[in-house]
Amino acid sequence: MIDINFSKRFFTPIFAMLLMTACSGPDVEQLIDEALVGEHRTPAYVERDEFRNPKETLLFFGLNPEQTVVEVTPGFGWYAEILAPMFRDTGQYYYTSYTLHDEISPYFVKVEKAFKEKMALNPDVYNKLTWVHFDPSQPELAPDGPVDMVLTFRNVHNWAKAGTAESMFAGFARALKPGGILGLVEHRAKPGTPLEDQIRSGYMTVEYVVQMAEAAGFRLDASSDINANTKDTADHPGGVWNLLPSLRNIADEDKAAISAIGESDRMTLRFLKE
Repeated sequence: MIDINFSKRFFTPIFAMLLMTACSGPDVEQLIDEALVGEHRTPAYVERDEFRNPKETLLFFGLNPEQTVVEVTPGFGWYAEILAPMFRDTGQYYYTSYTLHDEISPYFVKVEKAFKEKMALNPDVYNKLTWVHFDPSQPELAPDGPVDMVLTFRNVHNWAKAGTAESMFAGFARALKPGGILGLVEHRAKPGTPLEDQIRSGYMTVEYVVQMAEAAGFRLDASSDINANTKDTADHPGGVWNLLPSLRNIADEDKAAISAIGESDRMTLRFLKE
């Protein structure tokens, strides 16, 4: 159930437009449904749908197929498999990743290679996306002009660790039109968790995320428990990576019990650019 902060601004024209978009009948929902069952999707990614709730999440953000949408560091493309076909004919989808250079982590080189291979296997899905490389210390995510929506999934902890959270949120604001939407999903730490522990565990507090967003000129418009998981205690020795899908450093005899928890407890936040 969507948990919206009812206030005087609840019935603003912008929110009314978002609500109509999110509930705008079969067109958006049908496109999401078609993407979810597409033959191009990675079988292991399909298994994650029950934990990541992509349809409900995208509808909550107010996405529609005529928008220009930036996804920030999509990695191996879990959400890209859903978003790219949705926007192929009527909107524009930007896949944005770090600029590769000699000092960058080999992980990002691996990610870029893997996504290019994904594109080559399914050109009818990915041949109209726009790939943007950026520097996280000064990210320029929308070279063709401001966009309607910026999306980021489970990335804030990486930027906090790298010391680039402030610059990334500022980049989101630069990329968006006035009134544009920032849709964000992140592993959720218990309130009051020290920043050092947040970075170590991969779980961030809602307070930290909202603070970063507000400093960049955003206003929290609504929050949702779509991606909440009450089974997750968020205090695992190896952080969020002990859970699915990584199961990092989990002994074989413990994997069934850990897997029964599911994926992490997550905040789902929608911000508006002021």
